[in-house]
Amino acid sequence: MIILYGLSTCDTVKKARYWLNVNQISYQWYEIRRDGIPLELLQKFAAQLDDWQVLVNRKGSTWRKFTPEQQQLCSKIETALPLIIEYPTLMKRPVLDTGKELVVGFDIKIYETLLL
Repeated sequence: MIILYGLSTCDTVKKARYWLNVNQISYQWYEIRRDGIPLELLQKFAAQLDDWQVLVNRKGSTWRKFTPEQQQLCSKIETALPLIIEYPTLMKRPVLDTGKELVVGFDIKIYETLLL
């Protein structure tokens, strides 16, 4: 089962959901702000990725509002994952879990390769 994690208000997530719907790919939607992000789930994501730091959205407004000390906390997995739980908008979105692959962000070419 394909699961898409993100925020319904995020433009990139909207593009991913639109692409999935247009291509008639069924998926389960997981709203990270409403449903929360368990630490175990973030740890699972981090373990599946070559670089866990791609989970941290360093281009968003949450990152820009962080103090330099908070930003520094995002350099270590032990402190970054709890910050993502506290500030869900700090997670780069969407996260697509195909059951075999984990994709962070939306890239049409990657989605096509994995899902079509």
